Amino acid sequence: VAASLAQVSGQEAFALAASRVNYYQGLGNRGAQMGYSGVMLTSIPRYTMVEVTVTPQSSLADRPVQIRVRGLSPSQLVTLRASLTDEQGERFQARAFFRADEAGEVDPGLHAALGGSYTGVWPMGLFWFLQPDTLFRRLVKRDVAGSPFLVRLEVFDGVCLLTGPQDQPLAFCEAERWYVGPGVQRVPIREGRVRGALFLPPGPGPFPGVIDLFGGAGGLIEFRAGLLASRGFAVLALAFFAYDDLPRALVQLDLEYFEEAAELLLRHPKVRGPGLGVVSVSKGAEVALAMATFLPQVVATVWINGTAFLYGNPLVYKDLHIPPIPYLTERMVLTEVGALDNSAVFADPRDPAYSASAIPTEKIQGKVLFVVGEADRSLNSKLFAELAMARMSPASCRLLSYPGAGHLIEPPSSPLCSISSIRGSPRPLLWGGEAQAHAKAQEHSWQEIIQFLELHLGPAATMKL
Repeated sequence: VAASLAQVSGQEAFALAASRVNYYQGLGNRGAQMGYSGVMLTSIPRYTMVEVTVTPQSSLADRPVQIRVRGLSPSQLVTLRASLTDEQGERFQARAFFRADEAGEVDPGLHAALGGSYTGVWPMGLFWFLQPDTLFRRLVKRDVAGSPFLVRLEVFDGVCLLTGPQDQPLAFCEAERWYVGPGVQRVPIREGRVRGALFLPPGPGPFPGVIDLFGGAGGLIEFRAGLLASRGFAVLALAFFAYDDLPRALVQLDLEYFEEAAELLLRHPKVRGPGLGVVSVSKGAEVALAMATFLPQVVATVWINGTAFLYGNPLVYKDLHIPPIPYLTERMVLTEVGALDNSAVFADPRDPAYSASAIPTEKIQGKVLFVVGEADRSLNSKLFAELAMARMSPASCRLLSYPGAGHLIEPPSSPLCSISSIRGSPRPLLWGGEAQAHAKAQEHSWQEIIQFLELHLGPAATMKL
C-alpha cells in the first residue's frame, strides 16, 4: 500500500487506500491465509478509515434521523446513496453528491447536496426522495407490524451515477424504519360486515379513536394507521372494497357500513368516546366528508385531496340517496410517458345540474381539516375544499393548501409518488407534485394532522419511542 501511495497524491491516494482497506477487511481469514496480515491495515493512516452512521439506527418511519460521514479527506467529493427493497422485490434509491468539510465530514443536515436526487440542505433527503428502479411503482409498507423497511446507506468516492456489483462503497450502514412503535398491537377485524385492522397503543388506555381511509385502489392499506397508533391513537384501518369478502368493485357508498365501523370502534374498551376522528385521502375523503355530515360519532375529520360531491358512485344511507356525477371518461388524456391524466373526467361541480350530488356539509357538527396539494393532477382538490367550506361555518373548518404538492400527501416517511399503477386501472395514473414542495407539505401537514386530532379528540397517549 505504501509503495502504491507513493505514486499518487491527494484524493487519488485516499481512494486507493480506502478501497484497499475495504478489500482486505472483506478477505477475513482467507486474506490472512494468503499473506494479507493485519500489518497491511495498520500501515494506512487512521484518517482514511471512513464510516457512515445513522442515529438512531432504529426509528419510526415518520421520525427524523441524523446521517454522518467521517474520515474523508477535506473537500473530498463523495456520493451518498440510500436504497431499500420493498416486500415485492422492488428497489428504491436516492443519491446525493457532497463535498466534505475541512474536518473530512459530511452531514446532510448541515451541508448542501450539490446534485443527485435533490439539491440543497435536506436532513432527510436520502429518505424523502427515494425513487423506484422500475417506473410507476409506489413505495407502500405492506407488512406493517412484522418488519421494518431496511434502508442501506452507502458512501462512494466521487460522483457515482450508477452503481454495480463492482463498485465498492467506502463505508455503509443500515437503518431500520418501523411503521409501528414498541408495544403497538395489530388486531385483524372481521366483525359483522366490517373488515380491517385495529392498531392499539400499549397500555390500558383509553385512547382517542380514529378511522383511517384510503381511496380508489381499494384493499387494506395500513401504514398510516400504524404510525398514528404509534402517536397514541387507537386506529381502525378500514377497507371498504376489494378486500376479503367485500365487493371487488365499488358500486355504491353504503354509509351504514361506515356507521357500523364507527360503532365497533367506539365499543372497544380501550377507545375513548364519545366521538372519533377520520383521516382520509382521495375517494376515502369523499366518504369521510359524508361521514362527518351524517354520522354524529364523527367529530374530527381530516380530508386530504378529495371531493365535496358524489362522483361515479351514489351514496345511500337509510332513506337517503345522493346521486353521483358521472365520470367523463372520454376526457382522459394519455401523457407522453403513457400515464392517464384523469383531472378532466370530473365535471365542473358548480354546474347547477349537479347540485343534488353535493354533500350537504352545512350539516356538519364537528370539525374538518382540509389538506390540499395545489399541484394535484388527479382532481381539482382545492376547488372542492373551497366549495365544501363555503357551505360550512368558518369556525368548523380550516384549510391547509400547499403549492407544488401532489395528490398523495402522506406521512413524511413517504417519498413523492407522482405516477403509479393501481388496481383496476389499465394504465398508470398521474398524481402530480414537485418533489421538494411535496416533501415540505408532508412534513408540515403530518404535524398539523396530529395536533388537530389531539385538539378535538383529547390528548393521545404519551409514548417513548
